[in-house]
Amino acid sequence: MIYLDNAATTYPKPVSVLHTAEKALYDYGANPGRSGHRLSLETSKQVFNARESCAEFFGGETENTVFTLNCTHAINFALKGVCQTVGHCHVITSDLEHNSVIRPLHALYKQKRISYSIADSGDSDSELIASLERLIRRDTAVIAITAGCNVNGRITPLSDISALCRRHNICLIADCAQAAGVIPLSLSDGINIICAPGHKGLYGPMGTGVLVTDGRFPLSTLIEGGTGSASGDIDQPDFLPDSFESGTINTPGAIALGRGVEFVNTKGIDRIYAHEMSLCELFIKRCENIKGIKLYRCENAKSLPVVSFTAGDESSSVTADMLSQNGFYLRGGLHCNFLAHKKQGTLETGTVRLAPSVFNTRSDIIKLTELLYRKYGGKIS
Repeated sequence: MIYLDNAATTYPKPVSVLHTAEKALYDYGANPGRSGHRLSLETSKQVFNARESCAEFFGGETENTVFTLNCTHAINFALKGVCQTVGHCHVITSDLEHNSVIRPLHALYKQKRISYSIADSGDSDSELIASLERLIRRDTAVIAITAGCNVNGRITPLSDISALCRRHNICLIADCAQAAGVIPLSLSDGINIICAPGHKGLYGPMGTGVLVTDGRFPLSTLIEGGTGSASGDIDQPDFLPDSFESGTINTPGAIALGRGVEFVNTKGIDRIYAHEMSLCELFIKRCENIKGIKLYRCENAKSLPVVSFTAGDESSSVTADMLSQNGFYLRGGLHCNFLAHKKQGTLETGTVRLAPSVFNTRSDIIKLTELLYRKYGGKIS
């Protein structure tokens, strides 16, 4: 098996993450923040350490870092939390967005709680910025945008977008599903709310994610309940992270996520990015002369280590199935992102997506391209 579906979730996980998750189940089994006995206090300490690691990783404060179930959960908290606080408002997003962004926005629109516009990302950073600026209105309260597209890998210029948001007092919410752990991301870059999964580039378990806010834009809660704090008050606590962590969190997952962040820090984001991009570049070079292979990349913008491709007139699901039968695990389809596929003209066929991780090797890519050569013909350069 050669696993190259790391944009969906990273696999395998670092041994340190696996051991930490197991240890958490064995040694930190009490409910954090709910009891005063020693085991609960020790569990709370481990959760705090993980929260602190995530906060530092994204340049935030520990108390403003909320554990969520995944990135989608965090995005819903952020979008609906800001919009509910502001009242009826206008939101801008882009044509690169995952359904995790566009579906919550459309749901809010159908409920007549917001209006929204979709910016044309064009083929360059300057075109994207110009499109975003043209759509700003007096009632625009939020720009919600991906840090990097999960279909074609395009990285968005968050620092420039944040400057635009600051000029107009707009909240910038960044969907960092593909970018967290792969490129540097920090609230110090002007992002107001970072939403990230734990199970992708941070190498944590599934069922983990984080929301990190700079606290500038208040957030209303989506769910209320027991938090272990202010238990004598009928109202939900109004302070983070408690106000957004009703019920028992995924304690072993959160603790293991902290170890995943430690793994990324030890490896170094720059080294991880360079390694994964080198594998993508090797794939692109070796595919140049394979018949029928078409690559989908944005040539005028920086990219994440993600490459989408099609093989002739085949549906991407057919290609992905063939690869799977031969031991190569890549994802075919629309990748929960019809907007990006519509933009690049692959809405009917979808694409097959190559997404390496720190654990993949050049040999993996060579074997994959040799199979594509045998299947589709041509010449490997």
